[in-house]
Amino acid sequence: QVQLVESGGGLVQAGGSLRLSCAASGRAFYRLAMGWFRQAPGKEREFVAAMTWSGGSKNYADFVKGRFTISTNNANKTVYLQMNSLKPEDTAVYYCAARYGSTSYGGPEYAYWGQGTQVTVSS
Repeated sequence: QVQLVESGGGLVQAGGSLRLSCAASGRAFYRLAMGWFRQAPGKEREFVAAMTWSGGSKNYADFVKGRFTISTNNANKTVYLQMNSLKPEDTAVYYCAARYGSTSYGGPEYAYWGQGTQVTVSS
């Protein structure tokens, strides 16, 4: 069983930055692939970024390339999403997710989910 707890959301002006954190606990976390997804009001959940805990594989959605960075800290079992140059269209609830094995773009491939954290970008 894996537990995920997100933090770091909030309100920011367009062009600003936020860093989301996701603390993981449970068995063999080093075997996990970690993903970030988001869901805006009235829209479907969409993939944002993912990486294996070892850092050997990283994937990004096209709309965040060059602006967002996913990373992990093994010492505190935390995965981060650094978000720069934020746009109003980035406004959404952001979710951390985990699965054993390789990264995946598909939300249903992830067995474990955090509670979500709200990110609001004002224009």
